[in-house]
Amino acid sequence: MSKLRDMSAKRKKAHSKMLALDSKVYKAFLDMESAAFSDGALSKMHKELIAIGISVVIDCESCMQWHIEQAAKSGADQRQVLEAIEVGIEMGGGPATAHARFALDVMADVFPAT
Repeated sequence: MSKLRDMSAKRKKAHSKMLALDSKVYKAFLDMESAAFSDGALSKMHKELIAIGISVVIDCESCMQWHIEQAAKSGADQRQVLEAIEVGIEMGGGPATAHARFALDVMADVFPAT
């Protein structure tokens, strides 16, 4: 999907720009992100699944894309990602159900039909 490719390209470009500008706040955010998503009492995969549900509730398309991709890279399967989306739907009600449509598009990209 071109929208997903465009979002990834924009995210990578912005990331590079922030690093090139030597943004101390951005670097601190990256450190916090690394700490938050590292394995601990919860695995990185489980933390990514939590982030998917939150992303659906807050309707952050870039977040949904990133965390679905990261969950899959961390070992989550399609069913686990779907259940994380479903938790977001339950927590966010009708609006989150509409937001979840985008998450389903990302799932189709990350988990192509076999």
